Amino acid sequence: MLTALRRCALTLARLAILGGALLPSAVRAEALNVEIIGAGANQIPVAIAPLASEPLLPESLTAVVNADLARSGLFRLIDASAISPRPAELAQLNVAEWRAQGADAMLIGRVNPAPNGKVEVQVRLVDLTSSRQLLGQSYVIESRQVRATAHRIADLIFERLTGIPGVFSTRVAYVTRLGKRFELMVADADGYNPRTVFSSTEPIISPRWSPDGGRLAYVSFERKKPVVVVQTLNSGERRFVAEFKGSNSAPAWSPDGQRLAVVLTRDGSSQIYLIPATGGEPQRLMKTSPANDTEPSFSSDGRVLFFTSDRGGGPQIYRVPVAGGNAERLTFEGDYNVSARPSPDGKSIVFVQRSAGRFRIVTQDLGNRQVLPVTDGPVDESPSFAPNGQMVLFSRMQGARGELAAASIDGRVRQRLSLSSGDAREPAWGPVGQ
Repeated sequence: MLTALRRCALTLARLAILGGALLPSAVRAEALNVEIIGAGANQIPVAIAPLASEPLLPESLTAVVNADLARSGLFRLIDASAISPRPAELAQLNVAEWRAQGADAMLIGRVNPAPNGKVEVQVRLVDLTSSRQLLGQSYVIESRQVRATAHRIADLIFERLTGIPGVFSTRVAYVTRLGKRFELMVADADGYNPRTVFSSTEPIISPRWSPDGGRLAYVSFERKKPVVVVQTLNSGERRFVAEFKGSNSAPAWSPDGQRLAVVLTRDGSSQIYLIPATGGEPQRLMKTSPANDTEPSFSSDGRVLFFTSDRGGGPQIYRVPVAGGNAERLTFEGDYNVSARPSPDGKSIVFVQRSAGRFRIVTQDLGNRQVLPVTDGPVDESPSFAPNGQMVLFSRMQGARGELAAASIDGRVRQRLSLSSGDAREPAWGPVGQ
C-alpha cells in the first residue's frame, strides 16, 4: 500500500535527491511537445477558413483553432488553407463547393484594425448542411491575446458541434525534473506558454487546482519533510497550510474552495483530515479507522470523499460521506487500485489499476460498477479528468523518463506531451473559466 508517508519516501528514493534550496523562477520554461495518436469513432468533418486579413495578426489564429480541434480526435479537418477569396459572411461562402469536399461545418470570418493598436476578430460557424449560422462572435484583442482568443473560439466550435463544453482554454499543472532541479509548472492545455510557479532542489508532488483556478495546493519537501503549500498564482504568495508532526501530503480541494482534505501521520498511520484552505486545526474524518487512508478527492457536490485504503488488506478505492458515516468499498477487480478521481458529472471515477503486472488507467461507472480500460500501461499514474469529463490527463514512464499523456475516456484518442530534456510528472488539469 502506498500510504502518504511511504509514497513520499519512495518519491525521494526514486528521484535520488540530495540537498535543497529555492531556485529563481525566471528559468526559461520549455513548452510541451504534443503528439496525437488515434481518432474518435465518428469524426465531424469541419473546415476552418483562414480569416480575411488574418496577416494583421502576429500569428495565425485559425492555425491554433485547427490544432485544438485536431488534438481532440473528434474532428476531421478539411483543408481550407488556400481558400480565396476568404469569405467573412455567409453570403460569400460557396456552400455547395465545401459540401462537395465533405465538410459539414465551416468557420469563416475577418480581422479588422481597431483603435489603440488592437484588432477586431469576427468569426462565424456555419452549418453547411442547412446553410444556417451556428455561431457569430466578435473579439477586440491585443496582439498577445491571439492564442487565448483562438482557444475560446475552438471551445465554442467544440460545444456547438458536440453539445459538450470545450476545454482548450484551460490550463494544466505538472512537475518537471532536470538534474537536481524540480519545477512546478503551469501551461496552457496545448502545452504552450509554460511558466514556473515554484522551483526547488527538493521534490514537489501532488499539485491540485483550486475550483476557481487561482491557487494550487501541492506538497513540497523544501523543509526536509513533506508539507502542504497553497500558492496564489497571480501574486506568487505561498502559505504553509499543513506542517504538522510527521508527513503532510495529498491535498484535495472542496468544491467551494474553502477546505482541503489532507493526509497526516501525526497520529501514527496515514489518516485523512479536513482543514481550512488558509490553514488551521485539522479535523480527522474517520476517527475509528485503524487503516492507512490516503489520496482523498472530493466529489463534485462536496458530499463524498473518495480515497485509497488498505483496510481490506490491499490498496482499494473507497468513499465516505464528508458529514460522517461508514466507508464503502468501490473496487473489487484486482488487488491494487489507487489514486481515484471522480468525473465532473459524478457518474464515474478514474484510477490506477495493476493488471498482469502493468499499471494502467481505468474508469469505473459508479452505477453499474463496470470497469473499462483507458490505457494499457506499463507504468501509468496520477490520472486527472478534464473539466468536461471527456479526456484524462496522466503521467507515464518511457524508459527512465516520465512524460505526460492524455487519452479520451474510451481510449481511442491519445496525446503524448513530452519534453526534449528532463521529465514531467504529477499532472493536474485545471478548471474551466480560469
